Amino acid sequence: MKKLFIKTYGCQMNVYDSARMAELLAPIGYARSETADDADMVVLNTCHIREKAAEKVYSELGRLKRIKDARGGAMTIAVAGCVAQAEGAEILARQSAVDIVVGPQSYHRLPEMIARIARQKGHALETDFPARDKFDSLPKQAGSTGPAAFLTVQEGCDKFCTFCVVPYTRGAEYSRPVAQVEAEARALARQGAREITLLGQNVNAYDGEGPDGARWSLARLIARLAEIEGLARLRFTTSHPRDMREDLIAAHRDIPKLMPYLHLPVQSGSDRILDAMNRRHTREDYLRLVAQIRDARPGIALSSDFIVGFPGESDADFEDTLALVRAVGYAQAFSFKYSARPGTPAASAGKQVPDAVKDARLRALQELLAAQQAAFNAACAGRAMPVLFEKPGRKAGQAVGRSPYLQPVHADGAAALIGEIREVFIEAVLPNSLKGRLGGAPSRAAAE
Repeated sequence: MKKLFIKTYGCQMNVYDSARMAELLAPIGYARSETADDADMVVLNTCHIREKAAEKVYSELGRLKRIKDARGGAMTIAVAGCVAQAEGAEILARQSAVDIVVGPQSYHRLPEMIARIARQKGHALETDFPARDKFDSLPKQAGSTGPAAFLTVQEGCDKFCTFCVVPYTRGAEYSRPVAQVEAEARALARQGAREITLLGQNVNAYDGEGPDGARWSLARLIARLAEIEGLARLRFTTSHPRDMREDLIAAHRDIPKLMPYLHLPVQSGSDRILDAMNRRHTREDYLRLVAQIRDARPGIALSSDFIVGFPGESDADFEDTLALVRAVGYAQAFSFKYSARPGTPAASAGKQVPDAVKDARLRALQELLAAQQAAFNAACAGRAMPVLFEKPGRKAGQAVGRSPYLQPVHADGAAALIGEIREVFIEAVLPNSLKGRLGGAPSRAAAE
């Protein structure tokens, strides 16, 4: 068998894509390796969302070139994902060690591309957008999976936020047919998945063809998947506020398998900045939506994304963001300084915010978000909650799992319970996890 090493950057969709690439290459003799040093083929599955993403890829390619040269060229190097899509020809021009460049919608062609370069002794470049072809061409998932799995149901984006490269690297919104998604979900459940997270750039824009010929919403798809035997939990990410429809809100109320955790990016609390970002919703729209969601599912945990220092953002705009955070109260959130992505409208906008101002705003925002996350976690102490154990912990006999709110939880004496959901009493809140004990009640010492 040949050795295959895949390095994955970025989002959960790239994690899913990397797994599918490994499945594609297995029938032609490639088995996963933990290191690039002795690999016959290395795939860098890249992300283009954050600043300097491409530079990190070129730095890694330089390291791989040295390994390849030391081995007399006996290594195939492929660059996949969004950097490949955005900079395909430039990658081949800048780094001669690269053999294959393949975009996120074309990776199903990898076996053909490998055969092509073997015949022609050159390079191969594929950056088309045949979304339907890709999913139709992927093999059925085989082998085992973990207790928690990802499943891409929607790709691409039609929103064209002015800061984002996704519409240019992933293409237009495309939803996989219900039957295709259901078949993959059932296969994952048979292989041991107890929890599936449905993925999409705008997953709640899902509009796939159903078996009845009608277009199905994400809510209807979730209801269908909730019927799968052995599947205990469902999640979805990432959502756009404009596509959070009434039936999806109702699904949080009506479908117990849908976990009480929702990632709902807002990016800014300022109407002026939201308009400049082309988000096409206001702060009041977002706050009203949050109220509707919490009315349908009391106790739901919310997460979000924020960008600080967007071009033209004033002190007052930033204060609006802080005010929105205080009004919502998040269990978790991700925040970033604005970075110009080449080719996006915001990159050429005037009134770029100085880095020092961005740094100060990011510190202030992250301090507030960290306090909210700490408060949410602290409120979980002394409670019992179901935990899906996913992997061994650091200590002998320990296992680590996830709460319904996606928090990591570790418990002693749970090593034999991986793949099972058990009631865990939360005894302590640690910096990056919760500590629990098996059983739904405190220990005698804690009770006393």
